[in-house]
Amino acid sequence: MTPDDPNAVLTPSQLNTLARDLLEGSFPAVWVEAELGNVARPASGHLYLTLKDARAQVRAAMFKPKSTWLNFQPREGMRVLVRGRLTLYEARGEYQMVLDHMEEAGEGALRRAFDELKARLAAEGLFDDARKQPLPAHARRIGVVTSPSGAAVRDVLSVLARRFPLVEVDVLPVPVQGQAAPAQIRDMLVRAEASGRYDVLVLARGGGSLEDLWAFNDEALARTVAACVVPIVSAIGHETDFSLVDFAADVRAPTPSVAAELLVPDRNDLAARLRTLHGRLRSLQGHRLQQAMQSTDRAALRLNALRPQARLQLLARRRDEALRR
Repeated sequence: MTPDDPNAVLTPSQLNTLARDLLEGSFPAVWVEAELGNVARPASGHLYLTLKDARAQVRAAMFKPKSTWLNFQPREGMRVLVRGRLTLYEARGEYQMVLDHMEEAGEGALRRAFDELKARLAAEGLFDDARKQPLPAHARRIGVVTSPSGAAVRDVLSVLARRFPLVEVDVLPVPVQGQAAPAQIRDMLVRAEASGRYDVLVLARGGGSLEDLWAFNDEALARTVAACVVPIVSAIGHETDFSLVDFAADVRAPTPSVAAELLVPDRNDLAARLRTLHGRLRSLQGHRLQQAMQSTDRAALRLNALRPQARLQLLARRRDEALRR
């Protein structure tokens, strides 16, 4: 029995089988971006849901073990990017997608772009350790490239003031989010480098989503950071956040506060070290003074042991030697 036979009389099962075969044969695997609805995960471990937009919806399923490999928890209202094949559930005659991949929309696409660009720049050698510069042992002037009103700049300045208030710090203001941010950050780094004013630069931003931090995944910015002759410490986001700038910088700090700690000594540690050295110097001076006094005493004893005439001769020789000098 074929669907082309106008006289064919089909059972519901036959009709659904024909429809399923036609559907599966006509569509390859497809990508769909949609909002999740009717999310259910029964005891079987399979995942059932609805993919929807403002005008339509499609039932979908993701079966074990793929449903257990997701690195996030699907929930109502979440936007996702899925890949799957079209089919028809014959028992109910329902058209659906069987999914083999799911990721959060927006961030998932950004993550793929990040991974691809990172791999390309790494293969080029842009992130090689051999390109990186050591930090100065004693930074006298630090440039902090960041938003002047964000939490990151407050953290950096607070730590620097607490640990070593003698260091000079300039806040170099830039936007740290948005389409215009990468170009303005690049321009600030170039100007800071050309000024010859700074021993080290800190590129800092507080935490956020991958989209919030996307300015620091700009290829041109990563190249500018890698090429800068002034050492750069990157402190972008939280400890678990990574950007291309982190890989291109000379040093990556997990947070802005840690970046500040890497650049200056703790004044309390310095004071303790100075006290220790001062004590050693006083002890050394006292020991040498004691040795000098003992030597003088031995010379006096030897002088007193000489006969008066020999003593006068010795004193005369010492006087003559002193006059010749």
